[in-house]
Amino acid sequence: MPKIPKIDLTDRKIIQALQRNGRMTNLDLAEAVNLSPSPCLRRLRNLEQKGVIRGYSVDVDAKAYGLPVTVFVRVTLNGHTGDIVAQFEDEVRRIPEVLECYVMTGAADYLLRVVAEDLEDYERFVRKRLHEIGCINSIDTSFVYGVVKQAHVFPDVPG
Repeated sequence: MPKIPKIDLTDRKIIQALQRNGRMTNLDLAEAVNLSPSPCLRRLRNLEQKGVIRGYSVDVDAKAYGLPVTVFVRVTLNGHTGDIVAQFEDEVRRIPEVLECYVMTGAADYLLRVVAEDLEDYERFVRKRLHEIGCINSIDTSFVYGVVKQAHVFPDVPG
């Protein structure tokens, strides 16, 4: 199991500031976390090097992009052998409509977050993508019709 890097309060402040605005300059970042620019940049590079900061991305409105339908899909496999699990996970990684896939406890084995253009597009996704995997026992779908909260900044961690 990979070792989890230790980070301190200042590292967390750097991360939170970048989660709020990933395009801020090092000078602005240093000011936001109360450091001088050189130590701030060293800490930032260290967080990137350790893999704590895995990359940078842009937050896009899915509706404006043309994918207004968000679906949570619970998937149960028809077995749990290493081959079946590997087959499902390998296939799901290749499906662009699946934005996230989590291994779950409880009734379902996996929870997928999927985006689609409309209901017909989602039906195509199920028939042409999920059913084609072949090792799925059941699919349970919940459509998102509203968003109450969608956070991108981690909360404070004590200690």
